[in-house]
Amino acid sequence: MFRALGDEARLRLLARLSDGEWCVSELADAAGVGLSTVSQQLRLLRAERLVKRRRAGKHMYYALLDDHVAALIKSALDHADEAHGPEHDEDATDE
Repeated sequence: MFRALGDEARLRLLARLSDGEWCVSELADAAGVGLSTVSQQLRLLRAERLVKRRRAGKHMYYALLDDHVAALIKSALDHADEAHGPEHDEDATDE
């Protein structure tokens, strides 16, 4: 699971899905990549049990699997923001 979260493109997809359900074509448009690229990423995320899907006609919709995944994504994004914030100093030590 953490391998899946370690990829920036997949983390961005998960961040979008934390806002609700998206169809594959909407995700591809928002990310500026092709359908096959997004489909491949979503296939891996589904295999890791991070997302679920449903079909509606010709469209496949994806959403985060549950609230636990949403909390995990929020924590990962909060950590990334904190680690790259202006107050982050690699030379600082805990006292």
